[in-house]
Amino acid sequence: MLAAALTTVLFSLSITFGHRASKLVGGSEANFWRLAFATAILGAWSFQFGLGLGGEAFTYFFLSGLFGFGIGDVALYQALPRLGARLAMVFTQCLAAPFGSLIEWLWLDTRLTRPQLIFIVLILAGVAVAIAPARSDPEQKERRINLLGAIFGTLAALGGAAGAVLSRKGFAVAAEAGETVSGADAAFQRIVAGLLVGGVAFLFVRWRHHNYSFDPRDLPATEVGIKKWRGLWVWVLGNALAGPVLGVSFMQWALRTTPTGIVLAIVATTPLAVIPLARIFEHEQITKRSLVGSAIAVAGVIGLAISTEPEGLIFFIHRLPRT
Repeated sequence: MLAAALTTVLFSLSITFGHRASKLVGGSEANFWRLAFATAILGAWSFQFGLGLGGEAFTYFFLSGLFGFGIGDVALYQALPRLGARLAMVFTQCLAAPFGSLIEWLWLDTRLTRPQLIFIVLILAGVAVAIAPARSDPEQKERRINLLGAIFGTLAALGGAAGAVLSRKGFAVAAEAGETVSGADAAFQRIVAGLLVGGVAFLFVRWRHHNYSFDPRDLPATEVGIKKWRGLWVWVLGNALAGPVLGVSFMQWALRTTPTGIVLAIVATTPLAVIPLARIFEHEQITKRSLVGSAIAVAGVIGLAISTEPEGLIFFIHRLPRT
């Protein structure tokens, strides 16, 4: 539970940094370079202290990255222009946990208790209330829910859920083989697949942007590229560290011991953690509805923590000062 909560905080920072980077160079390029930096950092650690690209569960973690970074991210970027940012986030955040719970139950026979299911629904309801677009939202007035956008939004959630369950299977296979896979090892093996997908997407966008030709001025080694990176590298590096390096490592750590539905439900509160950061960095207004939705989601997280790890609450109560 702690690792999932830390993942939420780190992902919110990653989104904030990534938003700044994408404003400077575009989403596909910012995504590619953050994956490249993260792959280098995680690879250096994993080859020095961990498994590198070895281990009995490598196939599962690699497939997890293909589903999560591949199907999930590609579908999300197709859903965004058709649904708008807020509605696309409702699809991806609020459907991933139910999909993950269902897939893990059918494949790995992991069953959640009734209280856990109730609190997961409460969390997702709070997230939906907080981030769902209002009817008066100018962005949403120009977009309506269309079938193709809904399909892509659903695929984005399904890809993320399948990736998480594949990681759970990978940890189980490693345990059966007597191997210890750290969260950073799993994150590295997943991000190798993510870098492949991100690299193909980046090259394709550049190819189309320059009328299907290659422009060497886009390379960061040139004078133009160096000037561009003076104001970019901090945001890209921050995005890489908070997201693929630390955030994904903590998420994999959480998935090693906690069912997918519980982890994804807690991670679904990431947009709520972004709200105060958006207020600080982007000067966005905090609405009453976002506060109400956040309160509902937080109550759900507390209930889920109590129902999942009651011994932690008992320990906390015993540690309280007595008068």
